[in-house]
Amino acid sequence: MSAIKNPCLSLAVTRLSSAGAENLAIWVLKAPYPGGMVHHDCIWPETLTQTWLAWQEMFSLRQLPHVPLIHQAVQPTNMLPPDKTISSSGQATSYSSGLMQRLGIELWRWLFDAPIRSTLAQSQGIAIGQDKPLRLRLEIRDPDLIPLPWEIMQPIVGKQAISLSQQLLFSRTTSDVDSLKLQTPSNQALNILLVLGQDQPSDSSSAPGLQLEQEADALANVLKAGGNASTPSDKVVVSVPCHVEKLLQPTPGELINALENGAYNIMFYAGHGEPAPDGGLLFLRPDAKINGTELAQVLVRTQVTLAVFNACWGAQPHQIGSQAIPRSSLAEVLIHHGVPAVLAMRDAIADHEALSFIQTLAQALAARMPIDQAVTVARQQLLTLYKFNQPAWTLPVLYMHPEFQGELIKPIEDNITELPTMSPSWIGEAAPVASLRSLGSTNQVWQIRGGLMRVGRSQENDLVIHEQWASSKHAEIICRHTFTAQEASPTYFLRDFSRNGTMILRPETKVRNDDINGWERVNHEEVPLQSGIQLKFGSSRGQILEFVLQLPETEE
Repeated sequence: MSAIKNPCLSLAVTRLSSAGAENLAIWVLKAPYPGGMVHHDCIWPETLTQTWLAWQEMFSLRQLPHVPLIHQAVQPTNMLPPDKTISSSGQATSYSSGLMQRLGIELWRWLFDAPIRSTLAQSQGIAIGQDKPLRLRLEIRDPDLIPLPWEIMQPIVGKQAISLSQQLLFSRTTSDVDSLKLQTPSNQALNILLVLGQDQPSDSSSAPGLQLEQEADALANVLKAGGNASTPSDKVVVSVPCHVEKLLQPTPGELINALENGAYNIMFYAGHGEPAPDGGLLFLRPDAKINGTELAQVLVRTQVTLAVFNACWGAQPHQIGSQAIPRSSLAEVLIHHGVPAVLAMRDAIADHEALSFIQTLAQALAARMPIDQAVTVARQQLLTLYKFNQPAWTLPVLYMHPEFQGELIKPIEDNITELPTMSPSWIGEAAPVASLRSLGSTNQVWQIRGGLMRVGRSQENDLVIHEQWASSKHAEIICRHTFTAQEASPTYFLRDFSRNGTMILRPETKVRNDDINGWERVNHEEVPLQSGIQLKFGSSRGQILEFVLQLPETEE
């Protein structure tokens, strides 16, 4: 799946100051069809402020509750029974789960109201028609609304939160940005600069030592393990290597020098951080700090694609008294200066939660996922481990530059090179010939040329499937080298992109062609092919094709 082709819907929320503090406008800045450019004037409801105050009382670490815009006299009220509420399935859930769910639904209903809801529905329809997820970006222009956990929005009870969905790739964004100056995405490796700063600003006597070295080694191992791990489903994933360089409590000069000489595509910072007017402060060491504006210069100059901050409040604006300062959070400042993607925390996150998130994120990025999809997968892991009614999965906040299409590593389909008819690795041997052949009455054969065959319903494919259940771009069959100690040999893989999946029947489990027993379905996966495997594209009722790999006949 190429992220660059994903349809995109971008929304902006701003305050209409001239109309009164409660009045806001929601604008569609970008839509995948011309008629989607609409706007909606609305009122911020008091009930939403009440639910938000109750949510903070349960989940937030802040001493004083944040009150958005208005309703300063509103006090937190329990919107749900203190013991339990009932889910759509009739199961009892905790008060915290109900509160998490209620705030998510209220935020969704407020944002996707009237014409905005219609634009979302039509945009989703376009994305479904293209067999692509819809990229959804939200710009909150009023700093008082930034602290709200927009990532938990969900349409109704029983539906996924927006930031957990693989069909809606959610991120925040910001406008009035410097142009994106980004080279073509690398297809080589995750090159990570791991910066460990000061844990607490009050610990002025601390210096890098054995404990910090151990912490850096542990974190580096987590990142490397994420890059090398297999997926839970044991499907074949062509991952890129993960290289990590450690930098312990550097001075600003040492940090800048490392970035300028390292060709990194990811910078990861772990340490203390605080909100401040110029993009927050990162405490590198007891005698050295760097703010977001200063850091942005070197990140843009060295073309770091993704900056990740395991530091408190990296996604929060600075406040003077009760007044939030526009465009003052670390994430926003970096995006404004032209950093393509920034991942920061909305609130403090526990170390074990952060490690779980980081490892899964590295694994997903190494598997060539777009950054917003990789964050979704890592967020799902947090929810699985620490449960829906805990705040861990809500804490990471992803900002993406409005011009950035999410690619850190090139997808495989953009990097396939033709397989030569004779490879130096096969000296003295004839090149293998791969093909698909119909097991129906026609017994037709389609040769796989150049190590790539595209399969689907549209006419642009190499093999056109004239069946209603096949997707326009259904699947690809690709060839790569696999290496052993003795030789290099070609291996073919099926990559499925479809809505309905691909049915496969392995040679060792073959049964009668009219019997579905033994068939398995793969969907959005990559699986190796062996000669004799049978395929149906989209439905068990589809035509049966057999993959055949053989050496051509040679003259005596």
